[in-house]
Amino acid sequence: MNRPDWLKLKRHSTEERYDRLLAPIYDDNWAEIDPVHQRFVTRLANACPETGSILDAACGTGKYWPILLASGRRFTGIDQSRAMLNRATRKYPQVRVKKFGLQEMNFQEAFDLILCIDAMEMIFPEDWPQVILNFHRALKQDGQLYFTVEITEDDSIEQDYQAAIDLGLPVVYGESVFATGEGEEDGGYHYYPSMDQVRKWIGEAGFTIKEEAEANAYHHFWVQKA
Repeated sequence: MNRPDWLKLKRHSTEERYDRLLAPIYDDNWAEIDPVHQRFVTRLANACPETGSILDAACGTGKYWPILLASGRRFTGIDQSRAMLNRATRKYPQVRVKKFGLQEMNFQEAFDLILCIDAMEMIFPEDWPQVILNFHRALKQDGQLYFTVEITEDDSIEQDYQAAIDLGLPVVYGESVFATGEGEEDGGYHYYPSMDQVRKWIGEAGFTIKEEAEANAYHHFWVQKA
């Protein structure tokens, strides 16, 4: 299979995986908020203009919405998984949601703050520049963006890459398809870019970096629309 066709299949399988397998169990297994994540979200939400608006991009089941609701700011949630959005809406029917993938975002200068938490690892390297540009376009002048990048050990990246190559998959270095010991994929996908590459994409999109932090398997970026 060539890479473009494989990427289409991989994106479809990822969305299906969240709809069918992860949405029903997400809140039971991943509801706990990491302290560093909580600090950034609380700090940025409270610093957003009182009349401003926030976008929670790849919002999932609304994990961070209690913080946003407590801030008193208006916000919208988007996600490519309908099942995840349905769960979020059942918990918080007052919050506006839209079914959008990060690649399809088409907002124009609509938000003062965008949050994208624990989601960029699902973005293919080919799509990273477009997604960052979509964030830039969606923000008002001087708008803020906070996103996380999952990190892992270099040895793990190398092992997953070699396992995928052995399966004949058209992967690039840094991608993990969670190859099992049986020589099959399990439907998952992660991409681990270098932080230097992420900084390059940030700059090329027209952002300036305000703050970075690294903790508990995540690199945190707080950037501003230049």
